[in-house]
Amino acid sequence: MAKRSSEANHWIKTHGDVILDLIRIYLGVGLILKALYFMTHMDYLLRLTAGEGSMWFAPTILAHYIVVAHLVGGVCLTLGLFTRVAALIQIPVLFAAIFYVHMPNVIASVEARQNAEFAALVLFLLVLFSFYGSGRWSLDYYMSRKSNPDLYRTEIGESEVSNVT
Repeated sequence: MAKRSSEANHWIKTHGDVILDLIRIYLGVGLILKALYFMTHMDYLLRLTAGEGSMWFAPTILAHYIVVAHLVGGVCLTLGLFTRVAALIQIPVLFAAIFYVHMPNVIASVEARQNAEFAALVLFLLVLFSFYGSGRWSLDYYMSRKSNPDLYRTEIGESEVSNVT
């Protein structure tokens, strides 16, 4: 049992980028599901954005931006395509969700506190991926490797590069 635990610990330490890829994929799928939820419950999203902006059309524009940002950004994060841009586009949405939607109600209910905590976690992960970018399990990595094979040569040999082409 201890040996198996040690082997798992070693694998995690040597494949940390794969763990981050799995987190990125999970985050992308979560954003897609949130976009689908907002699309089917647009009245809920419009209520959340109703206090934002003094113009009558501001909540509607915000609601549509949130849906498109979550949907397109979620797909891009899941596939690892334009990962940094997809994460950066999400950051204003999550920042506003934390400070304008959830924080004013934190004292009033446990649900609002939990929503704020979860939104803060998602914001942290988006900031992380806006700096880190995508990992090995991404279209960004695959396309970069196809266009610049010299950057990915290893000391072992060129077998890894030839597998991609």
